Amino acid sequence: MNNTKLLVLQSFKKLHRVRMKVFDGDEKALAAARIKINEEYSKNKHVKNADTVMTMIKLADDVATELKTQVIQAKQIKPGVYKARLTEDILKLDNVPYNEKAVEEKIRQKSSKDQKNPCCSNTK
Repeated sequence: MNNTKLLVLQSFKKLHRVRMKVFDGDEKALAAARIKINEEYSKNKHVKNADTVMTMIKLADDVATELKTQVIQAKQIKPGVYKARLTEDILKLDNVPYNEKAVEEKIRQKSSKDQKNPCCSNTK
């Protein structure tokens, strides 16, 4: 088996392993993801160009990373209340509260800046 085929097989297996981890316990999502992964690989199995194949492998790796770090499962406990299942791979960022005054200040700064430096297209 040549190196490209091995890389394609590895990316295929990686996506399925990530699918199993991310959608654990959700049979509907597991089935849908399996169908989609298999469908995409089957659709592109005729591609022979090495550069194109490597681009597709890179895309598969990016999708696996996105699934691992961005997708969470939430289960409704009671109406309006959900319990999220977070894995250790989920990317967690600091939550900064929305500050409406900061937005207003930015708009004021921009409008005063525009008045000082009129656009070149407005000069005659």
